[in-house]
Amino acid sequence: MLPFILKRVFQSMLVLVVTGAIAFSMFTFVGDPIDNMLGQERTMDDVERLRAQLGLDKPLPVQYFKFLNEAAQGNFGISYRQGREVSEIIKERAPATLELAALSAIFAVVMGIALGVFTAIRRDGFAAHFIMSASLIGVSLPTFLIGILLIYLFSVELGWLPSFGRGEVVKIGGWTTGLLTESGLKALILPAITLGLYQMTLIMRLVRSEMLEVLRQDYIRFARARGLSDRVINFRHALKNTMVPVITVIGLQLGAIIAFAIITETVFQWPGLGLLFINAIQFVDIPVMAAYLMMISVMFVVINLLVDILYAFIDPRLRVSAK
Repeated sequence: MLPFILKRVFQSMLVLVVTGAIAFSMFTFVGDPIDNMLGQERTMDDVERLRAQLGLDKPLPVQYFKFLNEAAQGNFGISYRQGREVSEIIKERAPATLELAALSAIFAVVMGIALGVFTAIRRDGFAAHFIMSASLIGVSLPTFLIGILLIYLFSVELGWLPSFGRGEVVKIGGWTTGLLTESGLKALILPAITLGLYQMTLIMRLVRSEMLEVLRQDYIRFARARGLSDRVINFRHALKNTMVPVITVIGLQLGAIIAFAIITETVFQWPGLGLLFINAIQFVDIPVMAAYLMMISVMFVVINLLVDILYAFIDPRLRVSAK
């Protein structure tokens, strides 16, 4: 088991090194921030002074190793737009994104597995057919359109939920949360559903497909012949074996939730990292863009590493093949 884990950790570190190189390349190939930071009345002395202050006058290898060293310590320099430490800006915005992503992931996994099992067990019923037909909406429609439709229905027409913003938040130490206020909870509902709907429908359809396949296996027929109840067969035997291939997909979808947060945060004007990244692109705020890219990469790598380790615990054949 240890060689398998070490191999996955090495692969994860390699991915982060490559991502770091891509993030650093933005400092060279994505515009010149000096043009946005200084006005039309700037002089060459002003340009050279600011370039030296930002460290852009040093050779590329020096800038690259400095970037890697500081990124490993969570330091991504000064925001070109706000003139503040990027780490401070991220600390302010990260709670909103992580809170939204966590609720979306819970919604996607819980509802996806529950509906997938239900539609597999009751596959010939009207409710199962209706759920499968309705799930095509979540798979087919783009995320931004789902968000706009939900805003129109629940905010404009019914007036039940807010259409933008995070609502009232409570600060607990260095963390801000909207889960402890009524307006914060209401503000979370539409973005969480919008962000998690696609992943939920994908997980649901995958669970249904895998469970139907498992229910056709010989050992399930043998369990029925032994007189075991449907509840024991469905949840103790079938569901356990269904989850083995589903776990990998769930892990990938949890990473995708962070990536899709950009679209959802833009639609709902959610004050998180996704909206911060969009604003950084508009103002060529490269340190913020690089920090966001590195953060997303770390999240993807950590999630995939945990999924691989969990998968190896569930399926011993993977550990054997990895030796």
